[in-house]
Amino acid sequence: MARKVGSIGAETADRVRLAALSLFARYGYAAVSMRQIGREIGLQAGAIYNHFPTKQHLLRGLMVEHMERLLTAWEAERDDNLPPREALVAFVRFHIRYHVKCGEEVFISYMELRNLEEQNFVEVEELRRRYEHSLRSILEAGTEARVFTVSDPRVATMAVIAMLTGVTNWYRTDGRLSLDEIEELYVRMISGAVGMKEN
Repeated sequence: MARKVGSIGAETADRVRLAALSLFARYGYAAVSMRQIGREIGLQAGAIYNHFPTKQHLLRGLMVEHMERLLTAWEAERDDNLPPREALVAFVRFHIRYHVKCGEEVFISYMELRNLEEQNFVEVEELRRRYEHSLRSILEAGTEARVFTVSDPRVATMAVIAMLTGVTNWYRTDGRLSLDEIEELYVRMISGAVGMKEN
């Protein structure tokens, strides 16, 4: 059975997104042209414009899609009934596991924020704040319950997320430590950083 035109168009758009993701991560957004993206998948630049009017549309789409998938995955896993200690451990483990699977998306989401036009930047930042709010709420609850000693939960949230996301810069599946071992190390380090008290 022949594929419908719409499915072919969606498939082409997906190929363009994947090519852009790879090229932006490798060379940087500013250095990549629509023509170069087209060459990567055997398309004329004009064919790309049928799906993405500008390169900025591509960048915005990649960042928004990454954050929306992240939020959806976290919402499916989070448990608001967990006490602060267990909630923090769950967040640490989730963040590491999720982010090591999508290193290119993570790299672009942090390194290319400066290249977003203002409206797109605001949209992506709002999605980032929604995710960060989950961790901040955990830290605030733990501080209020006196199981964490955090003087500024907002700053602590930024520090913890930066520390966790940094794993994507160096983690290798064939490295010295397994992902489980890395998770354990980070759980201990972050527990210490927030002054987590023993039960």
